[in-house]
Amino acid sequence: MTKVRNIAIIAHVDHGKTTLVDKILYHTEQMNDQKKLEGDLILDNNDLERERGITIVSKNVSVQYKGIKINIIDTPGHADFGGEVERVLNMADGVLLLVDAFEGPMPQTRYVLGKAIALGKKPILVINKVDKENCRPEEVMEDVFDLMFHLDANEDQLDFETVYGSAKNGWMGADWQKPADDVSYLLDTVINTIPEPQENQGTVQLQITSIDYSNYIGRIAIGRVTRGTIQPNSPVTLVKRDGSMVKSRVKDVFTFTGMAKEKASSVSSGDICAISGIENFDIGDTIADFENPEGLPPISIDEPTMSMLFTVNDSPFFGKEGKFVTSRHLRDRLYSETEKNLALKIEETSSPDSFKVYGRGVMHLSVLIETMRREGYELQVGKPIVLIKEIDGAKHEPIESLSIDSPQDVSGKIIELISQRKGDMLKMEPKGDLMHLEFEIPSRGIIGLRTLVMNVSAGEAIMAHRFVRYEKFKGEIPSRNKGTLIVLEAGTTIPYAMDKLQDRGRFFVGPGIDVYQGQIVGEHNRDNDLVVNVTKTKKLSNMRSSGADDKVKLAPPIDLSLEQFMEYIEDDEYLEITPESLRIRKIFLKEHERKKASNKAL
Repeated sequence: MTKVRNIAIIAHVDHGKTTLVDKILYHTEQMNDQKKLEGDLILDNNDLERERGITIVSKNVSVQYKGIKINIIDTPGHADFGGEVERVLNMADGVLLLVDAFEGPMPQTRYVLGKAIALGKKPILVINKVDKENCRPEEVMEDVFDLMFHLDANEDQLDFETVYGSAKNGWMGADWQKPADDVSYLLDTVINTIPEPQENQGTVQLQITSIDYSNYIGRIAIGRVTRGTIQPNSPVTLVKRDGSMVKSRVKDVFTFTGMAKEKASSVSSGDICAISGIENFDIGDTIADFENPEGLPPISIDEPTMSMLFTVNDSPFFGKEGKFVTSRHLRDRLYSETEKNLALKIEETSSPDSFKVYGRGVMHLSVLIETMRREGYELQVGKPIVLIKEIDGAKHEPIESLSIDSPQDVSGKIIELISQRKGDMLKMEPKGDLMHLEFEIPSRGIIGLRTLVMNVSAGEAIMAHRFVRYEKFKGEIPSRNKGTLIVLEAGTTIPYAMDKLQDRGRFFVGPGIDVYQGQIVGEHNRDNDLVVNVTKTKKLSNMRSSGADDKVKLAPPIDLSLEQFMEYIEDDEYLEITPESLRIRKIFLKEHERKKASNKAL
């Protein structure tokens, strides 16, 4: 058996995890010079990950160092991808906890670290970005120790090694004030600290923890061999999560080398591999011995905390931009997503055109929507709804731990915003030039909060949150306090008409944009909805020239991201999503239909 170490990397969004893995690949010469010249982050290889600077899907990389194979698993840092994290940690024997030398451990880091400690994994602390001004590596190390203590780490886990460095500058060492030449100190620490996988006796067992896909060989199962040896063309039994068994056959077995997969003649217990040829498998199933199959316990997945209605696009602009527009397309795509996205659940509704989709949070659902959008789908979604549970006859709702680092002069306004949304403050302390605030707040209160916090802090606040537990329902939370500007008749937005309406509110669209009746084009200054005519042209008389209009000055439209739009809409509105546009509309496009519906609701 080749000597193997399996490590998962845990880090908060943007703390430098993917950059570090890139540097390890360069150092162990698993990377050719061509890639070096391109200078791109190799691991975050899908467009969404690169744009957002976050890891969404875990990835496997393997390097050879001093005759030992090190399998590195990159984990998502955001709590919304909890389903992904849980599975990944099952493949590792230890974790690299990567934290920023200024920010220290963040709520998302805490979430994944808690999972790793509960599973008994051995941690190594990597304090990154020590080249930053006003960094505080010693204090951060103390913070991490306190955090591990609070997470009930055992003595062996609390006795962790600490490595300091700057992934961006390509070094890791024992002392943050003495830069090293490369990342070899970190790799030596991994080999000396992380235990070798145990050699388990018995028949073959491998739990499928992630799924890859190839156009040539179809679905590929990825997992760690827990027992025995897997060889190509060997018969196996697939033990499903529900306990049923299916006879099958392994076609090819691949191991990871650098970023690539290579065919192997056999893979022994402790190593991570990819397998082709097996049909109809799901994440959590076990590939076991053909004659004496023994399944591994199924992976537990965090429950969804939020639901959204997904429906076909029935707006007047239906089918103009997308390739996939029917309910069959939408249905097939959503169900195919549940195969690899374990934390996602789909429920049929009474209407054949709409589906209830349950997920871990706005970020989790927005990544799915953005991916579908780029694949050419058109759809509409309703307002995100937090799931309320009935416990002992009383309503309970999900509560989240929220941390905000904001400029000190706006911290008072932020505290006021959060207390309006039933949040309780737990901690307030200075952190460098910023003020560090910690709260517990209902998940309902977080929907739409980011936009308000960013407006108050002029975009300077750093906000992170994670699910903690269910608590008794906290009562009503005020939602959006402004009404909307609704289009009266279809046409193209005219600068002259928009100029006359500027004192009524702010627009989401600019001039020269096609709009339809019932579409929402702006936010009203007051709390009621206002129907406006943005397509009205100026009547020309023989006294006025058409050129006199050119001096109209319009404020730039508000540019909202997909997540901000999802958080902005109300119960009687839909967000229309097409490959090129995001539009908000009223569910009932005609004014008399809206009045009828509101009278019914009363």
